Amino acid sequence: MVFDIENDKITIEKDGKEVNCDILFTFDCDDTEKSYVGYSDNTIGDDGRKTIYVSSYNPLNEEIVLEDIDDSKELSMIQDVLAKIDSEATGN
Repeated sequence: MVFDIENDKITIEKDGKEVNCDILFTFDCDDTEKSYVGYSDNTIGDDGRKTIYVSSYNPLNEEIVLEDIDDSKELSMIQDVLAKIDSEATGN
């Protein structure tokens, strides 16, 4: 995986193929003591909106490894962050 945060790009493996994605945002959370990255392969979901993925990572590691998020509290926090970003983007 290539994680080039300075150029806002990330390459992930999806369905056995390398896919280039745009990094949309990053943030740190004191409660979880983790860093997060939001990224998109620019596909459009069934709801007509851009598909956004969020993963956690440790920025101190030499090689960045994206980790899945499966904790319900963590998922809820991320949904709140996404709602805030959406609200700020739409002016609501």
